[in-house]
Amino acid sequence: MSAREAAARAQMSRFIMSIMPFADAASTDLPLARLFRLSLFQVSVGITMVLLGGTLNRVMAIELGIPVSIIAVAMALPLVAAPARALIGHKSDTHRSYLGWRRVPYIWFGALIQFGGLAVMPFSLLLISEGQAGKAVYGEAGMTLAFLMVGFGLHTVQTAGLALATDLAPPEKRPRVVAMLYTMLIVGMFVGAIVIGRLLADFSTLRLIQVLQGSALVTITLTCIAIWKQEPRRRDIQPGGQPKEPFRAALKALRQQKGLDRLLVALAVGTAAFGMQDVLLEPYGGSVLHMGVGSTTLLTALFATGSLVGYFISARLMSRGGNPYVVAGIGLMLGLPGFAAVIMAAPFGSVGVFSAGTVMIGLGSGLFAVSMLIAAMAMVSDGRGGLALGAWSAVQAMALGVAVAVGGLVRDAVTGLADAGWLGSAFQSPASGYSIVYLVEILLVFGALACLGPLVKPRRIEPRAAPPARFGLADLPN
Repeated sequence: MSAREAAARAQMSRFIMSIMPFADAASTDLPLARLFRLSLFQVSVGITMVLLGGTLNRVMAIELGIPVSIIAVAMALPLVAAPARALIGHKSDTHRSYLGWRRVPYIWFGALIQFGGLAVMPFSLLLISEGQAGKAVYGEAGMTLAFLMVGFGLHTVQTAGLALATDLAPPEKRPRVVAMLYTMLIVGMFVGAIVIGRLLADFSTLRLIQVLQGSALVTITLTCIAIWKQEPRRRDIQPGGQPKEPFRAALKALRQQKGLDRLLVALAVGTAAFGMQDVLLEPYGGSVLHMGVGSTTLLTALFATGSLVGYFISARLMSRGGNPYVVAGIGLMLGLPGFAAVIMAAPFGSVGVFSAGTVMIGLGSGLFAVSMLIAAMAMVSDGRGGLALGAWSAVQAMALGVAVAVGGLVRDAVTGLADAGWLGSAFQSPASGYSIVYLVEILLVFGALACLGPLVKPRRIEPRAAPPARFGLADLPN
């Protein structure tokens, strides 16, 4: 091969890598192919989230006729396992095995627990839908166990998987790696929603069993592919070494890091600000703007698109040395015009204004989420990566769950009071309850900015030194 051909091939290779997404996230120790394979655990998590948050919600309410109260309890059960993410992260930090692994055993057993929950779930749902007095109790017990298993398995896989990515990626590449992992989570949700929706288009109980058990098989297969030969085996973490650090001691040491408590508070308030409208977005478009089912589904796609753009921008800014707290603040401020546009879409009757506001909210949410995660990763030290990421994930999951519940309660309460005539004629509109929720979200954005402000360290500007005084005939003119 001539020198000219070699130079042309090298130039073509650089061009392909420049246009390939997340090519700059790769490193010598973590090449792009290995990184993409590792991110498959996020795809499996995305598929499971689609099943829990969307598909099963509709199937249980409409096709199976399960009471709404039971559905609400079932949807809240995975949240019960969220506080355990900090403990799971700590256990993966201090785990010792003869194989020399820390993260892989937790990812594997989490995937197994999730697999078992998805496999048992359809049979328990069918027992509840039959409504027989003697079998309903067993169905409810099985459903409780299944949703707890899926929630606990999902949280375990994601916590240990993110910690493994933190271990493998060099510090300067972590912003791009985080953005890639979250992008693959959205990809998993998109693909899962499309495929599962088509499979359940002609609904039957047999098809439901096949879809849930097939999803269980797909998720555990993707997780196994993701962790295959990823974590190096280490001799220094085998049994018989130094005693493990207790969880309370590790948590106390982590909390002594300056700014961590404020970071978690800002994360909780900001997550609630962006997440309160999660279950109200499509109903708002349908009941207020009279959008069709296909159009309201597009709103979720617009929100996800804005989030993806936020992931890219956040990772690009911080890979160039940006301050994660400043980027998170920018994301919060972008949410303000987004929420205002959604509120104003009702009096204007404009779907375009509503769509623009949805994209802006998604963009701000993406900037905020990735920036706060990278800020938490920057506090990883002394082998406590799993604990820090677990605490971050637990706070985010609990804040999101509480915000979604409160958003629905506020909307229903305002609508009920308005229909009863307690709030006057100004609230006699289908948009009143939704607008109040979005106003609460605006207030939460200001609260998150107030929590985040002290974490932003201003750059010190050193005073310019005064020129030394000089005396002598050489300083005189001419």
